[in-house]
Amino acid sequence: MKILVCISHVPDTTSKINFTDNNTKFDKNGVQFVINPNDEFGLTRAMWFKEKQGATLHVVNVGGPETEPTLRKALAIGADEAIRVNAAPTDGLFVAKQLAKIMQDGAYDLVIAGRESIDYNGGMVPGMLAALTNANFVNTCIQIDVDGNNVVAVREIDGGKETLKTTLPLVIGGQKGLVEESDLRIPNMRGIMQARQKPLHVVEAVSAANEMQTLSFEKPAPKGAIKMVDAENIDELIRLLHTEAKVI
Repeated sequence: MKILVCISHVPDTTSKINFTDNNTKFDKNGVQFVINPNDEFGLTRAMWFKEKQGATLHVVNVGGPETEPTLRKALAIGADEAIRVNAAPTDGLFVAKQLAKIMQDGAYDLVIAGRESIDYNGGMVPGMLAALTNANFVNTCIQIDVDGNNVVAVREIDGGKETLKTTLPLVIGGQKGLVEESDLRIPNMRGIMQARQKPLHVVEAVSAANEMQTLSFEKPAPKGAIKMVDAENIDELIRLLHTEAKVI
């Protein structure tokens, strides 16, 4: 089985975020980047398939040279090869078209992508990738088992879980549950040294129009001041909820 794990290069959640050019561009200065958490869950699950079932494991990213340390970390964790599509990930459809070309050229059986990245939270790429490649698709996937060409997957739904049976080729939008946070792997020195020798292929992007344009970004509004209400003063609490919070 050939597995392709899609890796997004995203800001660490502890980084302070700013925008430039009249709030139209993300300011990367001083920002620490990491593997997208949903992708890291998928990478760890793919490592299980590699170790238990002898799967071949490749990782891919759409981005510039600045994303290569993130790909090298994935190699240090245990991926066999990495691919970087040399293009800025301008919108979801553009990224999906790049990944579709990689998936088809590599004849991958299983593509594991995060259900969304933690920077833009678009949640569009896995579904569009499946549509472009005529692959089966399971989103919000929290469990996957593969036996030959047959797959049993569990996905999270509103208020519960749904178990599905499908076949390869398959694209999943994974999340926490594929593995738990305690199962995530930290590259050790041996893995880091081996990663330096593993292939990291750089390929040029296929021609694809950018269908969306960012007009502006806006930070969340600052949190308002807290008002303390005495536990015995129920009437005042109700008045504030009605007149100020406007929730009743």
